[in-house]
Amino acid sequence: MKQAKVLNEGELKRLLAVVAQRKHAARDRAAVMLSFYAGMRVGEIAAVTIGDVFDAEGRVRDQIRLRAEITKGGHARVVFPNERLRHELQLYADGLPPSRRAPLSPLLLTQKRTAFSANTLCQLFAAFYVAAGIEGASSHSGRRWFITRLAHRAVSPKVIMTLAGHKSLATTQRYIEVNDELIRAAVAVL
Repeated sequence: MKQAKVLNEGELKRLLAVVAQRKHAARDRAAVMLSFYAGMRVGEIAAVTIGDVFDAEGRVRDQIRLRAEITKGGHARVVFPNERLRHELQLYADGLPPSRRAPLSPLLLTQKRTAFSANTLCQLFAAFYVAAGIEGASSHSGRRWFITRLAHRAVSPKVIMTLAGHKSLATTQRYIEVNDELIRAAVAVL
């Protein structure tokens, strides 16, 4: 089975430009940013609530706790949003009407104002990639990008494994994209 494409910087910019033109741009950008900058799976993004992401004052939490029942492996884990993700999520929160700020409300709603399923969010991501003209990408591309970027910045494999919610380092290693630029940089340090 072929793995989802890991986007380069230009493709990610193009994806975000396409998302910015959509009717539900703020919602769609939040979904993309959670995938790319938190490494969250679409099922996790679809199931996360307002209260999981924002505190009672509407500020982004320092830690987004993913409950065991919404993770693939059935093990709770913590997402640590970096400054860019925190900023993006805060912009999204600031645009929500008061009626959408209930802690148990889904973070993202469909056009019909219902919670996304993992499948419908997966289809939405597919539409983003088609519109951006990016072939080979899927709803898993953001997660692979997140893990690959951490690996390319020499983050400890154990830390990456923990952030990804994997129980095996071998699983984490399958996500990491190796390219000619990375190989050249590796041998340049000799």
